[in-house]
Amino acid sequence: MSYIAERRQEEKERRRDEIVEAAEDLYRELGWDAVTMDSVARRARLSRALVYVYFKDKQDLHFAIAARALDMLHQRFSEATARVRTGMDKVEACGRAYMAYAQEFPHFFDACARLESSAHDGGEPSPQAAPCIECGRRVHDVVVDALATGQRDGTIRSDTGDLQVLSRVLWGFMHGLIQIAITKGEPLAQQGISVQQLSQQALGLIRQGLSCGLKDPKV
Repeated sequence: MSYIAERRQEEKERRRDEIVEAAEDLYRELGWDAVTMDSVARRARLSRALVYVYFKDKQDLHFAIAARALDMLHQRFSEATARVRTGMDKVEACGRAYMAYAQEFPHFFDACARLESSAHDGGEPSPQAAPCIECGRRVHDVVVDALATGQRDGTIRSDTGDLQVLSRVLWGFMHGLIQIAITKGEPLAQQGISVQQLSQQALGLIRQGLSCGLKDPKV
């Protein structure tokens, strides 16, 4: 690639990043439903037509933000699992990292929550969603590695079935818990239940369910 071509590519990437950053700022401030392509153009100080050169519609822009969100989540999981030794502790570390991530980046958590419906639209995955799907796989790979480590070191039972499936089950459990904490935190507090208690109970159940010393719950 020539020097001029490299400079043009760098400029395109910089401009694209500026648009995504503007959209992310508005997402954080207003919520995704209030974000429009016009407002993104104004925040980025670009023409509306130029924004459409880089992103064909608002959904395409959402995929770019969701990819950022999942990349950040992957980073948090990787850092959390690197700080502990056993597989069981790594799995718990992912759960705690996910809760902290949702609290620190609520717009990213919301972007991930919206991703499944917008990525598939009831049919085949959208081509624009491909980077998000790949980032999502990398996030689950960290959890799968933690589960596999636990099975090797004896902290996690060996009869858990397919670890890829189990990773999705654990994700669904924690994702639902976080959504309850976000939407029902105040009613729970009125009943004397804190979000911290809720999370501690959930992580305790995960540890019990994965532990080698627990009998099969079906028995």
